[in-house]
Amino acid sequence: MSLLCCTGASLSCSMGTAPATLNALGPTVATRPGTLAATVADHVPMLHITPFGLCRSLANPAVAAATTAAAGTLTPMPCIPLTPAPWTPGSAKVRIAGQPALGDDGMLVCMWAGQIRVAAAGSTVELAG
Repeated sequence: MSLLCCTGASLSCSMGTAPATLNALGPTVATRPGTLAATVADHVPMLHITPFGLCRSLANPAVAAATTAAAGTLTPMPCIPLTPAPWTPGSAKVRIAGQPALGDDGMLVCMWAGQIRVAAAGSTVELAG
């Protein structure tokens, strides 16, 4: 069983150098007043997903250019997440504002080859299914 993700959840990216924070925009979670619940639709870069420090992916044009300029030495550049698709898998049973709730088992793919995962959900609310 997974935990419901909320605003303040800690995220990690396989290509990033630092954790990031989830900014959910859903309704307040009843068990934690003032905490906003996340859905699979909370994937918009810079709105929902904050940067992960520096990006180390050569699929990122900025990293590729900087690495080329450094004679092939990997040169990480500032992370600007690019996440066009929703989180997966999402809750099969719990919906928030018409969208599947986001559990701490969710994964998001960045176009720069990073896999984004939830490190800490930001709540202790369990999702059924």
